[in-house]
Amino acid sequence: MTLDIDWVRAQFPAFSEPSLQGQAFFENAGGSYTCKPVIDRLFRFYTQRKVQPYAPYEASMLGGQEMDEARNRMAAILGVAPDELSFGPSTTQNTYVLAQAFGQMLEPGEAIVVTNQDHEANTGPWRRLADLEIEVREWCIDPVTGHLNPDDLENLLDEKVRLVCFPHCSNVVGQINPVVEITALAHAAGAFVCVDGVSYAPHGFADVGALGPDIYLFSSYKTFGPHQGLMVIRRALGELLPNQGHVFNAGTLYKRFTPAGPDHAQVAACAGMADYVDAFYAHHVGGDADPAERGASVHDLMRAHETALLQPLLDAVKSRNSVRLIGPAEAAGRAPTVALALNREGEAVAADLAKHGIMAGGGDFYAGRALKAMDVDMDKGVLRLSFTHYTSKAEIDQLLNALDAVL
Repeated sequence: MTLDIDWVRAQFPAFSEPSLQGQAFFENAGGSYTCKPVIDRLFRFYTQRKVQPYAPYEASMLGGQEMDEARNRMAAILGVAPDELSFGPSTTQNTYVLAQAFGQMLEPGEAIVVTNQDHEANTGPWRRLADLEIEVREWCIDPVTGHLNPDDLENLLDEKVRLVCFPHCSNVVGQINPVVEITALAHAAGAFVCVDGVSYAPHGFADVGALGPDIYLFSSYKTFGPHQGLMVIRRALGELLPNQGHVFNAGTLYKRFTPAGPDHAQVAACAGMADYVDAFYAHHVGGDADPAERGASVHDLMRAHETALLQPLLDAVKSRNSVRLIGPAEAAGRAPTVALALNREGEAVAADLAKHGIMAGGGDFYAGRALKAMDVDMDKGVLRLSFTHYTSKAEIDQLLNALDAVL
């Protein structure tokens, strides 16, 4: 089965926007285009439901129903119970709240494991627990490949470790980490597991229930939706951690770790992501399937399309003497997030690419620990080229021609 790229692009208004014509978007790791069902739901909420939800009048009841719908449908796609899914203002904010909760639960002398492959959002908050006399152990990447070796994690695990934090995939290395294997290792040692899915989720929603981590986080503005952070906390852990919300919300699992009031409209609009998954499945596959199965089928179609487009890009850059490809050179084991260390500043090269209609970015992308570990010149940073399933072969060709001109 082949992804229908014309159908896919028709679901994203950006591709018919006159001001964006001729420009190819290769900064999707920073945030994706938004699909039409999300835009439609957001517009409807702001025009018809912009009142306090859950009150006994129609506009309010409808607003509350749409918020509940978003939680129920996205939780079903992710393979978890509805109250195990929380919405917050961002993944960074959600992680800080979680770190505070763990700081209140852990005892001095207990330990956590973090990596230097992570985006700062899933490592910085946890590292600050050292201020509370929590031991912070670093699971380090291979300085040449950027790879996280599970054998190295085993050497860090003992009865003191209470939490292991790592990314589903890095936002600069791109390699997809074996979540099931790593989670099993951590659980066998008696530790909880927190997985940062921000850089993986744009390439297909994970079945979190099947993967097994206790926490899984991602950002909906990178999965074709509004600016929210989605956070799965499995019940056993969520009820164990101290409540971080209002005292009267302590008994509601999905409210325990969102101390601020929710953005009603954006939470409701997240149901548009489920609309898109369902429409995608109906168009490409059809037939009856539960939400997690539909999500898995859509995930596989997205990944197959992305992998086919990614390998020519990897082949083109890995053969250049002036370019260092960060991470694996084979598309099958990585996300289409390609960081390149060059002899010039990444941001300057991105500016040159913009003249050829390529929208990309340069810098460290909050992954300074990983880039430093791989001996990347931090004054130059990297050029990052990232795409997702709505990218076309023609846009890949446009990118390759632009790289030839610029490099």
